[in-house]
Amino acid sequence: MSEFATRRVMMVDTQVRPSDVTKFPIIDAMLTVPRETFVPDDKREAAYVGENLPLAPGRVVLEARTLAKLLDALDVQPSELVLDVGCGLGYSAAVIARLAETVVAVEEDESLAADAQRLLSEEGVDNAVVIAGKLVEGAAKCAPYDVITIEGGVEDVPAAILAQLKDGGRIGAVFMDGAVGTARIGYKTGGSLTWRPVFNAAAPVLPGFARPRGFAL
Repeated sequence: MSEFATRRVMMVDTQVRPSDVTKFPIIDAMLTVPRETFVPDDKREAAYVGENLPLAPGRVVLEARTLAKLLDALDVQPSELVLDVGCGLGYSAAVIARLAETVVAVEEDESLAADAQRLLSEEGVDNAVVIAGKLVEGAAKCAPYDVITIEGGVEDVPAAILAQLKDGGRIGAVFMDGAVGTARIGYKTGGSLTWRPVFNAAAPVLPGFARPRGFAL
């Protein structure tokens, strides 16, 4: 077993399983997808540390625990279409691709998007496609989605993204309030969304996902 494969097992045993993630497909995906491949080259040695990994200014690869617990709560099914917003270099898309039928990943940093598509192809992930575009706009041309994941913190989720969720669908995101965050799952029924808190987590707020600041005199 390679050193990175050993670290992958350690990550699952120390960060994922103890966090009440029990669904076998998620455990299997986390054990299989080489996280070190989907991080910047200078961060490979830190790929399996139990924290968010810096990717670009204000952008991170979510820590394994956060991603695993979010996917556990979303309960992605093998027949579902998933929108992955802010995929970075594609780690989340590669993991979700092992759970879903198809993943549409959106990344607004064009070099990250190009690298993500290349890395996913090199890893043989043929049911995920990366679209370069503004995160706040999602990917309307492939909507509606059964599940939407947001790979970073939010204060608000843009209406354009919520509109792309299928009725009966689920959306997962980490809502930040200052330095404190809560992962929530939103359920869409009859065109309206109900959010439910599921666990504590934190991540930098993605560009365009901050609440508009009021003007103070």
